[in-house]
Amino acid sequence: MDNWFTIDTLDENTYAISEYKHWEETHCYLLNGTKRSLLIDTGLGISNISKVISKLTDKPVTAIATHIHWDHIGGHKYYPDFYAHKAELDWLCGSFPQPLEMIKNYVVDRCELPKDFNINDYRLFQGKPTKVLYGGEHIGLGGRNIEVIHTPGHAPGHMCFWEKERGYLFTGDLVYKDTLTAWFPSTNPVAYLKSLEIISALPVKRVFPAHHSLNIQPEIITRMRDGFRQLKAEGKLHHGSGTFNFGDWSVQL
Repeated sequence: MDNWFTIDTLDENTYAISEYKHWEETHCYLLNGTKRSLLIDTGLGISNISKVISKLTDKPVTAIATHIHWDHIGGHKYYPDFYAHKAELDWLCGSFPQPLEMIKNYVVDRCELPKDFNINDYRLFQGKPTKVLYGGEHIGLGGRNIEVIHTPGHAPGHMCFWEKERGYLFTGDLVYKDTLTAWFPSTNPVAYLKSLEIISALPVKRVFPAHHSLNIQPEIITRMRDGFRQLKAEGKLHHGSGTFNFGDWSVQL
């Protein structure tokens, strides 16, 4: 299972840890400060991400999920110090809106599973965060400051993480190339647009998504905002209206 993760060095203190052997192509991000490290998302939980992280930092690690979906919290079991948004606390204590058997199907779908992985042992992470977030908080790592931005739409407690000094924006499932998901009952297309309005106002230099291509430029945020604006103007920004293609990205409503 050592070759499950792919590591990309983004700068000398920032890494992308990716799971390309699964169709989700989930990315987690390790941000190292002088005092501690922040792990943004912990992936699918198919392989032990902590073994990789321990080779990239010797600082205490706090895990923080962009949102409490199965593919972003799979490695939380290795990090008792983790933060979560208030709006999704119930998903961490038995009220996740999808059954475990459905999630297991997602895990094994279009995936090169390690030989020693047993889907019957798979569990959705449950736990109590060491800190509850609401948006607007700043997380100091020692020489690095990360701002929490509440960006609901894909999920009620979805968060983006903004590092102003570097111009880094970690967008989770709010922004990535491919098909954005806004059709689940727990999604909110109108809130999605409002969140895009918020982050499009930031002077972003680099975008780090939670899925698929890492070759993504800040201008896509403006294009997504404008696409959602167009759908709203046409009366289509609601569940059930369809899937809309905008070139290198689309959205399913």
